[in-house]
Amino acid sequence: MTPEEEAINRQPVLAMEIGDLDLRGSPRLAGIDASHVEALLAAQRDLPPIVVHRPTMRVIDGVHRVQAALRRGESTIAGRLFDGSEDEAFLLSVLLNASHGLPLALADRKRAAERIIAAYPKWSDRRVAAVTGISPGTVADVRRRVAGAGGSDGRRIGQDGRVRPLDCSAGRRLAGQLMTENPNLSLRQVAKAAAISPETARDVRNRLLSGADPAPARRPRGAGATSGKSRTPERRPLNLVRPGSLPEPAPDRSVIVNRLTGDPALRYTDTGRNLLRLLTLHTRWTEQWDAIVDNVPPHCSDVVADLARQFADQWADFATRVGAGQRIPDDDTEFPVAYEWAAGTG
Repeated sequence: MTPEEEAINRQPVLAMEIGDLDLRGSPRLAGIDASHVEALLAAQRDLPPIVVHRPTMRVIDGVHRVQAALRRGESTIAGRLFDGSEDEAFLLSVLLNASHGLPLALADRKRAAERIIAAYPKWSDRRVAAVTGISPGTVADVRRRVAGAGGSDGRRIGQDGRVRPLDCSAGRRLAGQLMTENPNLSLRQVAKAAAISPETARDVRNRLLSGADPAPARRPRGAGATSGKSRTPERRPLNLVRPGSLPEPAPDRSVIVNRLTGDPALRYTDTGRNLLRLLTLHTRWTEQWDAIVDNVPPHCSDVVADLARQFADQWADFATRVGAGQRIPDDDTEFPVAYEWAAGTG
């Protein structure tokens, strides 16, 4: 659950007159999805509280629930109030739709990214991507189309609230030096010392593991070798990490797991909830793997390593059996299949 959701859930649940609510301003370009309203009616259970912007009484999250309540002949609906600006209300609407309920279509998420970039021009591409559920590269494309998008001072605000330069080549090289000199440093320690984000530190580590330069040459997005021989980057073998360690995947898995937790087929069955607990456990502890590895007692290391391999084999078999490798067509191809489905593009 995101901090925004936790803050909303602390608000009291009120009985709201449906006639007082404003249903306009949804991030959904196509409007109401009749099939989703029918699904809510078929569930035949109390609807979760909606979220309403107090100053305007506009429904931030729950327009389909309101329609279902009207179909049931109800004149009131349970809801929580949100105090904030119009831009903050829209941002919350996108956030909530990214974590549960009916997924926003790809076009909706791109349009939402345009509005968020216009309202918060200093936000980094990754921060906007985390809210909208599209890849940072797609956010960068959207940013180039938005007139007046800021960042002219060469700095942006990351997901952790820190301001960082757009060109972090110096920070990347410092991070690479720190990792080379002390392979036991965690990603967060390196990121803090080099004034880069933990995600950038992870990318630096992965590049060093593959023998690539920690600070790749910047070139226009989409530029490629159109003529002549393709150039292969110089590879420099570096002894950086303990044997057996593997680079961590780049996509934000918390976004995927949050999307899965909103799927009724998983939430309302025992086996589905068990799966969600396993996935959530992995998500919550991902950033602490380094600390966990460093603190395994030596006399337990062989047993723990063997168990980890067995569990990895179980997950691999699980992935094969559920067909996790099948690709879902989409025009936003920068994230893996799991992300594309989780973000609502499938």
